[in-house]
Amino acid sequence: MHLALTGHSRYSSRVTGMGIIALDLGIRGAAAGLFLMIMFVILIRTRPLTTIKLLGAAMAAQTVAYLIATAPFIPKSTLWWTLPLLCGNPILVWLWVRATFDDDFTVQRWHGVMWLIVIGIGFSASLSWTSSPVFARAAARLISLVTLALALSAAVQTVRTWSADLVAGRRRLRLAIVTSSLLFVGLLAISELVSTSSTIPGVFGSLPSSIGLLAMAALVGWSLFYPPPADLAVAATALDGSGAGAAQAGPRADAGRDAVAPVLLRRLDRLMSVERIYRQEGLTIAMLAAKLDVPQHRLRQAINEGLGHRNFNAFLNRYRIDDAKAALSDASQRDVPVLTIAMDAGFQSIGPFNRAFKADTGLTPTEFRRDALESQASASKNDDASRIGQQNREIG
Repeated sequence: MHLALTGHSRYSSRVTGMGIIALDLGIRGAAAGLFLMIMFVILIRTRPLTTIKLLGAAMAAQTVAYLIATAPFIPKSTLWWTLPLLCGNPILVWLWVRATFDDDFTVQRWHGVMWLIVIGIGFSASLSWTSSPVFARAAARLISLVTLALALSAAVQTVRTWSADLVAGRRRLRLAIVTSSLLFVGLLAISELVSTSSTIPGVFGSLPSSIGLLAMAALVGWSLFYPPPADLAVAATALDGSGAGAAQAGPRADAGRDAVAPVLLRRLDRLMSVERIYRQEGLTIAMLAAKLDVPQHRLRQAINEGLGHRNFNAFLNRYRIDDAKAALSDASQRDVPVLTIAMDAGFQSIGPFNRAFKADTGLTPTEFRRDALESQASASKNDDASRIGQQNREIG
């Protein structure tokens, strides 16, 4: 009787295990299919291919590779060539978050160098796993530390820029996508750091990881194909670069602009152009909404849909840079330091002012001032010469 019960227990455990594996494989297949569809839509149907779209496609491709390489029954020996590529995925996630929440973000060369370094560490870990497992485990944990640091950095970036984001759909959906992505990446890194087993690094709990990645794929797909009404026009244009897509987006975009009260836009323009409230230090959208006595969501809608700005700081900087241009072009202020002009315009430090000014004009503030004053001096000389010539002609 005891042997029969023991055998039945082992059989039931084996059946349960096979059921979990089958469920894991099914979820992985669904997640991989969704990510492949997302990659197809981004690369084939979306024009132009912006930085955020290319990063999204690369993330989808590497996630599919992860789902396949770490699936049950896949020989773990194949990880020696897939693990290094998978190690670079946290870099892509971090860059994608930066591009998603920072409209002025551009990929730099050092980002590519960092990606190659992490991949190099992954190669070192995978190739030395049999000959030097201690070194390989140390390299794997170093990758986990880098992954965790990048996840925390992306989370801080998400929280820091969330309040200044004026695109309602992006604030809701993309925050959910990034949060779920960071949660998965963070759990993966922590599991590697606390693990004391001798298994090959890079393989998180199979079923939990497949469920998490399926949830991520569902959120990303939802954001692409079922955007909220406020952003439907933008998403339709993004998914279909043809004239038909733009034509479909047009009426909705016009409807959004019509929904913004003209009275609110006029009050906002007076507050910015006449009262110059943008000069106020630490001005936030909450403070501006309180000044106008309107809800924050209405003010966000007015600035985004009525004036075309996607970020509150970019909206403020438009007025601040114009203010600084006027001051730098004023000959009577030629001796006023650039820092003073930047502070008077509302910037809190010289660094952000210089970056924003050069991005707008292509010149540094000092170069802009020199060119403006030289142009004025040249124009003044031409006017004087013209007046002298006119007087000589009158005398003659």
